[in-house]
Amino acid sequence: MSQTYFRLLALALVLTAPLVTACGKTFDDAIDDTTITTRVKTAMLNDPSVGGLRIDVDTFRGIVTLSGRVKSQTEREQAVTLARSVLGVAGVKDAMQVIPDSPPASPPPGQNQ
Repeated sequence: MSQTYFRLLALALVLTAPLVTACGKTFDDAIDDTTITTRVKTAMLNDPSVGGLRIDVDTFRGIVTLSGRVKSQTEREQAVTLARSVLGVAGVKDAMQVIPDSPPASPPPGQNQ
């Protein structure tokens, strides 16, 4: 019984070791990064001046990367400020694009809608 236990334990270590080194994260890092991502996303969704649904949040070892589209430079700055304010964030990388909403196109003169 104890030999079987040790064989299973050894097999588990052999199988999981490459996964941990390949990802570059430990289990604790992954949980912390997931928690940080969730907190940043929640902060953005709770702020009416930030379009939290249009902004993607990724975290690796405490560094948060924000990507997606925002409507203004003010919204971009607020998103970065919110991310920096979350506990556990070591830094913020801004990869967002400012793309203002364009007004609806009007029909050419002389045409009815």
